Amino acid sequence: MKIIIDAGHGYSTPGKRTPDGMREFEFNRDVALLLRKKLEGKGASVGFSHSDQVDVPLGERVSKANRWKADLFLSIHANAYGDGWNEAHGIETFIHSSRPKQAEAVEKAIQQRLVTLTGRKNRGVKTANFYILRKTLMPAVLIEAGFMTNKEEAQLLRTGAYRELCAQAITEAIESIYPLPAR
Repeated sequence: MKIIIDAGHGYSTPGKRTPDGMREFEFNRDVALLLRKKLEGKGASVGFSHSDQVDVPLGERVSKANRWKADLFLSIHANAYGDGWNEAHGIETFIHSSRPKQAEAVEKAIQQRLVTLTGRKNRGVKTANFYILRKTLMPAVLIEAGFMTNKEEAQLLRTGAYRELCAQAITEAIESIYPLPAR
């Protein structure tokens, strides 16, 4: 099983931060690192499409996954609404609007486990025509694990415990769909 994990955006991507300054990439990258450790412990081969040094364009992220012939592409994100603090909250996941069957099964499993383990509002499974969902040649899911523009969720997104819960939920969801022989 070959899985590409994409820590959405990049460290210096403008505008992707909480109203008080936490960059989205900080959360995305930490969850990606925790997820890689958990999945590798279950026997999966894991690659990253992002970099800690530079912002990697979407085309390069997708090309890397396609060249590697990954079996699954997971893009980790934290959501935002508007410019300041607001009441938008919860977890949602996305697959391409063509609704690929395998991606849909993974998306539903991830959404269910994230909502169950974190106790956050279920905003549902959704479709979109996002570039990474459209251009990857394997099942791809984009995960929005909470709102950076909601004070309560922004506080959670900062904690190691919440990041660990997100990685655990995603791992359990993947295990429910794909057999991962432990090493």
